[in-house]
Amino acid sequence: MDWIEVSLSVDGEAAEAVADLLQRYGHQGVSVEQEGIPPDLWDDGEAQPAQRLTVRAYFPADDRAEQSRLELEQGLGYLNMMYPMPQPVYRTVRDEDWAEAWKAHYHPVRIGRRLLIRPLWAQADLTPGDVEIALDPGMAFGTGTHPTTQLCLEALEDRMQPGLKVLDLGSGSGILAIAAAKLGAAFVLALDIDPVAVTIGQENVTQNGVADTITVQQGSLDSLVTSARRFDGIVVNILAKIIIAMCDQHLGDVVRPGGWALFSGIIDDQADDVEAALRKTGLEPIARRQQGDWVLIEARRPYN
Repeated sequence: MDWIEVSLSVDGEAAEAVADLLQRYGHQGVSVEQEGIPPDLWDDGEAQPAQRLTVRAYFPADDRAEQSRLELEQGLGYLNMMYPMPQPVYRTVRDEDWAEAWKAHYHPVRIGRRLLIRPLWAQADLTPGDVEIALDPGMAFGTGTHPTTQLCLEALEDRMQPGLKVLDLGSGSGILAIAAAKLGAAFVLALDIDPVAVTIGQENVTQNGVADTITVQQGSLDSLVTSARRFDGIVVNILAKIIIAMCDQHLGDVVRPGGWALFSGIIDDQADDVEAALRKTGLEPIARRQQGDWVLIEARRPYN
């Protein structure tokens, strides 16, 4: 069977929405690449943030291909009503070339001071002190290449201290939970509503040798708020509108007094609205990090 590659060149504001749409049709996930910057320089302080991103996915060239294409373009049409969308670019890839074509767009990348994110099929040179995370993202979003994930990883590296209890809410491939564990967390709960993400997340957790520290579960915020579980730190890399909705569901209650919280997946012009929602749920925004149009908000829960 052959495969159809679909790719779109978008700015940072559109990338998350387009990746979410392609996720519905793409096999083995979606790749997001920074245009004009070699992968080994994506976290280099000398490199300027990419102005454009390529979002790419593959779907089978079978008898459903034309219907998938129509549904995809209909979805892009809806997105275009809110934000200008480019035309998708299609090409056919032979079955024997598909796996390598997909993997070719996902390379080892250094993030922060010590983190090295490596796809399982690639080799990378490690230096003393490196914290390596080896991933097969499969059909779960989260390869470490998207700015929202990079911001989370950088913030985790700064915030993590040995012995903390951490929640990764919307854990996807498990990349952030694994990073927290390898940076010293005593316990990490990786929670996602998608059963596919739970399966892939567990595989990645086992691959990285941190299964004794991370519990991967299918579930949502509701199950936590009504329990006695509280965390020293939480990381939520989703979308601004979902973060705001979670704040209405008492998201702040799962953070212990004095604990910290990291929120990503936020476009810069959404940050004020997210911070207002965080305050209503009992969290106090204390800092922002930014890469291109994307913002991460750091917050704390006051002691009183």
